[in-house]
Amino acid sequence: CSLNAMSRDISALLDGEGLQPDAIIGHSAGAALALRMVRDLKQPPRALVGINAALEAFKGAAGFLFPMMARMMALNPFSASEISRWLGNAAGVEYMIAGIGSRISPEGLALYRRLVADRHHTDATLAMVAQWSLDGLWHDLPGIDLPTLLIVGEDDRAVPVAGSVRAAARLPQAELARFPGLGHLAHEEAPEAVTARIETFLAQHL
Repeated sequence: CSLNAMSRDISALLDGEGLQPDAIIGHSAGAALALRMVRDLKQPPRALVGINAALEAFKGAAGFLFPMMARMMALNPFSASEISRWLGNAAGVEYMIAGIGSRISPEGLALYRRLVADRHHTDATLAMVAQWSLDGLWHDLPGIDLPTLLIVGEDDRAVPVAGSVRAAARLPQAELARFPGLGHLAHEEAPEAVTARIETFLAQHL
């Protein structure tokens, strides 16, 4: 479940199916995955989009403690069940979504409730966090010379906006698009506005 392993697996799947994406759009950790796939795909995409991209490791003690805690929980077969039970209800999901700075529809909350209540999904998420490392990708950013749009919701409480600002400075062809009043799920809070910005960017580069 590491970044490099997932990138290799998805790239091998696309290559095996003869699929060559013109652009890759990723949200949060998915944006890091999109950037890493540039290295692993036989034919890299022509453009990239990251929405509230998680491109920096946790700072300070959190950088050591959070992955360690995730590893411990991933080894405990009861951890995923407990987390799913804790968050897999209406109040728990509302608390989680508000905690990342987002406000989404009741329908969206219901879908997240179903997702979080799935023990297997929670277990896989813990396994991913336990093995997650961005050090190599951060070092490689200056060599990813592709048009890249980094979209940030300025109220994101999950991934600091400053991380996207720093990443944009390291990427040779990066653009930064800020959306005031939106949180980590900016594309779900204002899908029309975010989609329009992405379409404008892709029309310029594809």
